[in-house]
Amino acid sequence: MILYAWIHAINLRFVVYKNTEMAKTIQVHDKKFKKIISSEKIQKANNIIAKKLNKDYKNKKPIFISVLNGSFLFTSDLIKKVNIECEISFIKISSYSGTQSTGNMNTLIGLNETLKGRNVVVLDEMVDSGNTIEKVINELKKLNPKTIKIATLFFKPDAYKKKIKLDYVGIKVPNDFLVGYGLDYDGLGRNYQDIYVLDK
Repeated sequence: MILYAWIHAINLRFVVYKNTEMAKTIQVHDKKFKKIISSEKIQKANNIIAKKLNKDYKNKKPIFISVLNGSFLFTSDLIKKVNIECEISFIKISSYSGTQSTGNMNTLIGLNETLKGRNVVVLDEMVDSGNTIEKVINELKKLNPKTIKIATLFFKPDAYKKKIKLDYVGIKVPNDFLVGYGLDYDGLGRNYQDIYVLDK
């Protein structure tokens, strides 16, 4: 009986170890990805951004504009850590096809809230070339907000082509294709809590 329990315990440890190792690589559609950023590091970055927002927007009642689809997890986790009075709204813009940015943006979901005279914070999961965030900022400026700030969880400095200031940056990442934590490859991969890079 004792021998059986000992063997069973070893098998359990092997299964846990095997699952941990397997989590380091995933396959999405026809491509393999390897983990580069843990969920713990992601949440630490969210904590830092939220702390700064709580300080900068105390008594200012900001409205957070989340850029869907990629930012849904970022927005959900971040907003739980924001303890000031605020509003949240969403827009949807797409610029990716497969693993390449198309550079073409289409606003699919618009704002219903009035932004005139408001303090706006745009929440974007990842800023790479800057095409999407530029489009968002230009559209929001037409609505005459008091201020517009940008908060992004992931930033690709080597890919960034714009002069727009990013006010809150969580983690700088390489200019590679990423999936996980809201980022997808042709619709799949958003549900992973870690970030994975294309295994070339």
